[in-house]
Amino acid sequence: MALQNKKSLGQHWLKDPDVLADIADAADLTDDDTVLEIGPGLGTLTSRLLARAGRVVAVEFDKDLARKLPAQFPGKNLEVINQDILQFDTTKLPQDYKAVANVPYYITSKIIQLLSESPNPPKTMVLLVQKEVAERLAAAPGDYSVLAVAAQVYYRVELAAIVPAELFTPPPKVDSQVVIMHRLDTPLIDSANRAAFFRLVKAGFSAKRKKLRSSLAGGMHLEKPAVELLLSQSGISLDMRAEDLTIDQWLTLLSKYDIMKG
Repeated sequence: MALQNKKSLGQHWLKDPDVLADIADAADLTDDDTVLEIGPGLGTLTSRLLARAGRVVAVEFDKDLARKLPAQFPGKNLEVINQDILQFDTTKLPQDYKAVANVPYYITSKIIQLLSESPNPPKTMVLLVQKEVAERLAAAPGDYSVLAVAAQVYYRVELAAIVPAELFTPPPKVDSQVVIMHRLDTPLIDSANRAAFFRLVKAGFSAKRKKLRSSLAGGMHLEKPAVELLLSQSGISLDMRAEDLTIDQWLTLLSKYDIMKG
Protein backbone atom coordinates (compact mmCIF):
# COMPACT_ATOMS: atom_id res chain seq x y z
CA MET A 1 0.00 0.00 0.00
CA ALA A 2 1.34 3.46 -0.94
CA LEU A 3 2.28 5.75 1.90
CA GLN A 4 0.18 8.88 2.21
CA ASN A 5 1.61 12.23 3.15
CA LYS A 6 0.60 13.58 6.55
CA LYS A 7 -0.30 17.26 6.50
CA SER A 8 0.18 17.50 10.26
CA LEU A 9 3.88 16.72 9.71
CA GLY A 10 4.27 19.29 6.94
CA GLN A 11 5.03 16.57 4.38
CA HIS A 12 5.43 17.82 0.81
CA TRP A 13 7.46 15.37 -1.23
CA LEU A 14 9.80 16.63 -3.94
CA LYS A 15 10.17 14.19 -6.82
CA ASP A 16 11.77 16.23 -9.60
CA PRO A 17 15.06 14.39 -10.37
CA ASP A 18 16.93 17.47 -11.60
CA VAL A 19 16.13 19.54 -8.50
CA LEU A 20 16.96 16.62 -6.20
CA ALA A 21 20.34 16.24 -7.93
CA ASP A 22 20.97 19.99 -7.66
CA ILE A 23 20.31 19.91 -3.89
CA ALA A 24 22.69 16.99 -3.37
CA ASP A 25 25.34 18.62 -5.58
CA ALA A 26 25.08 21.90 -3.64
CA ALA A 27 26.42 20.14 -0.53
CA ASP A 28 29.70 19.39 -2.39
CA LEU A 29 29.88 15.88 -0.95
CA THR A 30 32.76 13.42 -0.96
CA ASP A 31 33.25 9.86 0.26
CA ASP A 32 34.63 11.30 3.50
CA ASP A 33 31.44 13.20 4.35
CA THR A 34 28.72 12.26 6.80
CA VAL A 35 25.35 13.80 5.94
CA LEU A 36 22.52 14.49 8.35
CA GLU A 37 19.30 14.28 6.34
CA ILE A 38 16.27 15.71 8.11
CA GLY A 39 12.92 14.19 7.15
CA PRO A 40 14.00 11.82 4.36
CA GLY A 41 10.39 10.87 3.63
CA LEU A 42 10.22 8.54 0.62
CA GLY A 43 14.00 8.52 0.18
CA THR A 44 14.12 10.43 -3.11
CA LEU A 45 16.82 12.79 -1.85
CA THR A 46 18.40 10.05 0.27
CA SER A 47 19.35 8.08 -2.84
CA ARG A 48 21.23 11.07 -4.26
CA LEU A 49 23.02 11.68 -0.98
CA LEU A 50 24.09 8.04 -0.68
CA ALA A 51 25.52 8.20 -4.20
CA ARG A 52 27.74 11.14 -3.22
CA ALA A 53 28.59 10.81 0.50
CA GLY A 54 30.28 8.17 2.58
CA ARG A 55 27.49 7.96 5.16
CA VAL A 56 23.95 9.27 5.60
CA VAL A 57 22.20 9.60 8.96
CA ALA A 58 18.51 10.16 8.24
CA VAL A 59 16.29 11.41 11.07
CA GLU A 60 12.63 10.74 10.33
CA PHE A 61 9.76 11.55 12.69
CA ASP A 62 7.15 9.48 10.82
CA LYS A 63 7.50 5.93 12.15
CA ASP A 64 6.01 4.30 9.02
CA LEU A 65 8.46 6.06 6.72
CA ALA A 66 11.38 5.37 9.08
CA ARG A 67 10.51 1.66 9.16
CA LYS A 68 10.36 1.28 5.37
CA LEU A 69 13.35 3.41 4.36
CA PRO A 70 16.30 1.06 5.17
CA ALA A 71 14.95 -1.70 2.93
CA GLN A 72 15.13 0.65 -0.06
CA PHE A 73 18.92 0.90 0.22
CA PRO A 74 20.37 -2.51 1.10
CA GLY A 75 24.12 -2.53 1.56
CA LYS A 76 24.34 1.24 1.75
CA ASN A 77 25.88 3.17 4.65
CA LEU A 78 22.54 4.51 5.83
CA GLU A 79 21.36 4.88 9.42
CA VAL A 80 17.68 5.74 9.89
CA ILE A 81 16.65 7.17 13.24
CA ASN A 82 12.96 7.46 14.10
CA GLN A 83 13.03 10.62 16.19
CA ASP A 84 11.93 14.23 16.33
CA ILE A 85 14.86 16.21 14.88
CA LEU A 86 14.40 18.81 17.61
CA GLN A 87 15.37 16.10 20.13
CA PHE A 88 18.31 14.79 18.14
CA ASP A 89 21.79 14.95 19.70
CA THR A 90 24.18 16.26 17.04
CA THR A 91 27.20 15.38 19.17
CA LYS A 92 26.63 11.79 17.99
CA LEU A 93 27.81 12.90 14.55
CA PRO A 94 31.43 13.50 13.51
CA GLN A 95 32.68 17.08 13.35
CA ASP A 96 32.20 18.92 10.06
CA TYR A 97 29.21 16.82 9.01
CA LYS A 98 26.82 18.38 6.51
CA ALA A 99 23.06 18.81 6.87
CA VAL A 100 20.81 18.46 3.82
CA ALA A 101 17.03 18.57 3.96
CA ASN A 102 13.68 19.41 2.47
CA VAL A 103 12.67 21.10 5.71
CA PRO A 104 9.08 20.96 7.03
CA TYR A 105 7.86 24.56 6.82
CA TYR A 106 6.41 24.68 10.30
CA ILE A 107 9.70 23.96 12.10
CA THR A 108 12.22 25.62 9.76
CA SER A 109 13.31 28.31 12.24
CA LYS A 110 13.60 25.83 15.09
CA ILE A 111 15.75 23.46 13.02
CA ILE A 112 18.11 26.23 11.95
CA GLN A 113 18.43 27.43 15.54
CA LEU A 114 19.02 23.90 16.81
CA LEU A 115 21.79 23.19 14.32
CA SER A 116 23.41 26.64 14.45
CA GLU A 117 23.62 26.73 18.24
CA SER A 118 24.52 23.08 18.64
CA PRO A 119 27.85 22.20 20.31
CA ASN A 120 28.51 20.32 17.06
CA PRO A 121 27.11 22.50 14.26
CA PRO A 122 27.22 21.32 10.64
CA LYS A 123 29.96 22.65 8.39
CA THR A 124 27.44 23.21 5.62
CA MET A 125 23.64 23.26 5.48
CA VAL A 126 21.72 22.87 2.24
CA LEU A 127 18.07 23.41 3.02
CA LEU A 128 14.97 23.57 0.85
CA VAL A 129 12.68 26.02 2.61
CA GLN A 130 9.74 28.29 1.91
CA LYS A 131 10.91 31.00 -0.53
CA GLU A 132 9.98 33.80 1.86
CA VAL A 133 12.03 32.18 4.61
CA ALA A 134 15.00 31.77 2.27
CA GLU A 135 14.88 35.49 1.46
CA ARG A 136 14.70 36.36 5.16
CA LEU A 137 17.70 34.14 5.95
CA ALA A 138 19.84 35.83 3.29
CA ALA A 139 18.58 39.38 3.93
CA ALA A 140 20.90 42.37 4.21
CA PRO A 141 20.65 45.22 6.73
CA GLY A 142 17.53 47.21 5.94
CA ASP A 143 15.54 43.99 5.63
CA TYR A 144 16.92 42.14 8.64
CA SER A 145 14.80 40.03 10.98
CA VAL A 146 15.58 38.01 14.09
CA LEU A 147 15.91 34.95 11.84
CA ALA A 148 18.48 36.64 9.58
CA VAL A 149 20.59 37.80 12.51
CA ALA A 150 20.34 34.39 14.19
CA ALA A 151 21.56 32.64 11.03
CA GLN A 152 24.23 35.11 9.99
CA VAL A 153 26.09 35.25 13.29
CA TYR A 154 27.04 31.63 12.57
CA TYR A 155 26.75 31.13 8.80
CA ARG A 156 27.27 32.82 5.46
CA VAL A 157 23.95 32.40 3.66
CA GLU A 158 23.67 31.96 -0.10
CA LEU A 159 20.46 31.73 -2.13
CA ALA A 160 20.23 29.02 -4.79
CA ALA A 161 17.50 27.55 -7.00
CA ILE A 162 13.82 28.50 -6.68
CA VAL A 163 11.61 25.40 -6.68
CA PRO A 164 8.02 25.94 -7.91
CA ALA A 165 5.22 24.56 -5.77
CA GLU A 166 3.97 22.28 -8.55
CA LEU A 167 7.10 20.13 -8.29
CA PHE A 168 5.93 18.83 -4.90
CA THR A 169 3.35 16.20 -4.00
CA PRO A 170 1.04 17.53 -2.70
CA PRO A 171 1.93 21.05 -3.86
CA PRO A 172 2.31 23.57 -1.02
CA LYS A 173 0.66 26.97 -1.30
CA VAL A 174 3.96 28.79 -2.00
CA ASP A 175 7.20 28.25 -3.89
CA SER A 176 10.35 27.02 -2.16
CA GLN A 177 14.01 27.94 -2.49
CA VAL A 178 17.32 26.25 -1.75
CA VAL A 179 19.60 28.01 0.72
CA ILE A 180 23.24 27.08 1.20
CA MET A 181 24.73 27.99 4.57
CA HIS A 182 28.50 27.90 5.09
CA ARG A 183 29.67 27.91 8.72
CA LEU A 184 31.88 30.85 9.66
CA ASP A 185 35.36 29.97 10.91
CA THR A 186 34.53 31.83 14.14
CA PRO A 187 30.96 32.67 15.23
CA LEU A 188 30.29 36.39 15.56
CA ILE A 189 28.86 35.78 19.04
CA ASP A 190 30.30 33.36 21.59
CA SER A 191 28.24 30.97 23.67
CA ALA A 192 28.82 32.96 26.88
CA ASN A 193 27.13 36.05 25.42
CA ARG A 194 24.56 34.29 23.23
CA ALA A 195 21.56 34.61 25.56
CA ALA A 196 22.16 38.29 26.27
CA PHE A 197 22.74 39.05 22.59
CA PHE A 198 19.51 37.45 21.42
CA ARG A 199 17.53 38.98 24.27
CA LEU A 200 18.68 42.38 23.00
CA VAL A 201 17.97 41.52 19.35
CA LYS A 202 14.50 40.14 20.09
CA ALA A 203 13.71 43.24 22.14
CA GLY A 204 14.76 45.40 19.20
CA PHE A 205 12.40 43.55 16.87
CA SER A 206 9.56 43.33 19.40
CA ALA A 207 7.61 46.32 18.10
CA LYS A 208 7.15 46.30 14.33
CA ARG A 209 7.41 49.62 12.48
CA LYS A 210 8.67 51.39 15.60
CA LYS A 211 12.07 52.99 15.91
CA LEU A 212 14.71 51.11 17.83
CA ARG A 213 14.65 53.51 20.76
CA SER A 214 10.98 52.68 21.36
CA SER A 215 11.21 48.92 20.88
CA LEU A 216 14.31 48.61 23.08
CA ALA A 217 12.72 50.70 25.81
CA GLY A 218 9.72 48.39 25.91
CA GLY A 219 11.54 45.13 25.27
CA MET A 220 14.40 45.73 27.71
CA HIS A 221 12.27 47.61 30.29
CA LEU A 222 14.43 50.73 30.08
CA GLU A 223 13.58 54.41 30.22
CA LYS A 224 13.76 56.12 26.83
CA PRO A 225 16.53 58.56 27.88
CA ALA A 226 18.69 55.59 28.88
CA VAL A 227 18.05 53.93 25.52
CA GLU A 228 18.84 57.13 23.64
CA LEU A 229 22.12 57.44 25.52
CA LEU A 230 22.91 53.79 24.78
CA LEU A 231 22.27 54.27 21.06
CA SER A 232 24.31 57.47 21.00
CA GLN A 233 27.25 55.79 22.70
CA SER A 234 27.00 52.96 20.17
CA GLY A 235 27.12 55.34 17.21
CA ILE A 236 23.58 54.41 16.14
CA SER A 237 21.10 57.02 14.90
CA LEU A 238 18.02 57.56 17.05
CA ASP A 239 15.93 57.24 13.88
CA MET A 240 17.06 53.70 13.02
CA ARG A 241 14.85 50.64 13.22
CA ALA A 242 15.93 47.15 14.23
CA GLU A 243 15.95 45.86 10.64
CA ASP A 244 18.50 48.55 9.66
CA LEU A 245 21.29 47.54 12.05
CA THR A 246 24.25 45.47 10.92
CA ILE A 247 25.34 42.56 13.09
CA ASP A 248 28.43 44.56 14.09
CA GLN A 249 26.12 47.32 15.35
CA TRP A 250 24.13 44.81 17.38
CA LEU A 251 27.38 43.55 18.91
CA THR A 252 28.46 47.10 19.72
CA LEU A 253 25.08 47.77 21.28
CA LEU A 254 25.44 44.70 23.49
CA SER A 255 28.91 45.81 24.58
CA LYS A 256 27.69 49.30 25.51
CA TYR A 257 24.64 47.84 27.27
CA ASP A 258 26.89 45.62 29.40
CA ILE A 259 28.97 48.67 30.34
CA MET A 260 25.84 50.67 31.16
CA LYS A 261 24.61 47.91 33.48
CA GLY A 262 27.93 48.10 35.28
